[in-house]
Amino acid sequence: MSDTEGNRAYGKKSFKRSKSHFADRVTADGRDGWPVEAGRYRLVVSRACPWASRAVISRRLLGLEDALSMAIADPIQDDRSWRFTLDPGGRDPVLGIRYLGEAYEAREPGAPGGVSVPALVDVPTSRLVTNDYQRLTLDLATEWTALHRKGAPDLYPADLRDEIDEVMAQVYEDVNNGVYRAGFATGQKEYEAACEGVFRRLELLSERLAGRRYLVGDTITEADIRLFTTLVRFDAVYHGHFKCNRWKLTEDPVLWAYSRDLYQTPGFGDTVDFDHIKRHYYQVHTGINPTGIVPLGPDLSGWLTSHGREELGGRPFGDGSPPGPVREGEEVPAAGRPRTSAGSLRMCR
Repeated sequence: MSDTEGNRAYGKKSFKRSKSHFADRVTADGRDGWPVEAGRYRLVVSRACPWASRAVISRRLLGLEDALSMAIADPIQDDRSWRFTLDPGGRDPVLGIRYLGEAYEAREPGAPGGVSVPALVDVPTSRLVTNDYQRLTLDLATEWTALHRKGAPDLYPADLRDEIDEVMAQVYEDVNNGVYRAGFATGQKEYEAACEGVFRRLELLSERLAGRRYLVGDTITEADIRLFTTLVRFDAVYHGHFKCNRWKLTEDPVLWAYSRDLYQTPGFGDTVDFDHIKRHYYQVHTGINPTGIVPLGPDLSGWLTSHGREELGGRPFGDGSPPGPVREGEEVPAAGRPRTSAGSLRMCR
């Protein structure tokens, strides 16, 4: 998610997502000059951003916390870029910078494309390595294997990659990106085309998931992560703020149960901050919400209710195991989580 032209520009021009300008890869053999190395890089994210949330979920599922540290930006960015105002003194404690844009400038002054998350930053130099959100998580799954935790799931299994790629391409075009094209549309026909595309694809995905627990195969894959990060935001921001309101996620029995199943799986719901999500969309996108008022709803308690998807079989982590507890300091604050009298989520094992 980029701040290319300032917050007031949202909704004032047709939406077009730019390609990542910095597409270097961190690989096991270091062929781009960036070898996989524990402690070498810092993952900069916003819990508000669906693209960054992919990386947060993948990092946790794969158990890369010790190898890849994480910086969480303030959900309210300003026109200078994502800020580290959640940290003491307003600086990231590892990189020593106030704005993510400083890492971009250190890499290439005046680079085009704006400042976006997720971003991998080289710790020794505080220079940006990559902001390629499409490739980053695939590399975490396939290039960082030497640093994965014992029991880490295979999120991009080789024998299913063609099917995963096909599904992800459809989800990206019509759902992940489609909600933005609808929300930032500047004309009625443009909006209607995007909105119709969103719900046409959601209906097809609902049909696909009616008889199977996960999108591809019988385990969680990268495809599920990419769909989940849009679905978990749907009723909270896309339904109202982006006018994707033909129906709510909670009104589709299959997609709602599928989303709850993933939310209650370790590594998914325990990374979601609804407070950050709502405040970012409603307060940053002043071009389409000039008052900056953040709605009180929706009720989040439904995310903790039984989903019944276990009846479809499947093995969430394949031959692996769920990740352990969220590491200290990375827990989602109470304001961002559904309330539960039990004080914890019912997690799928």
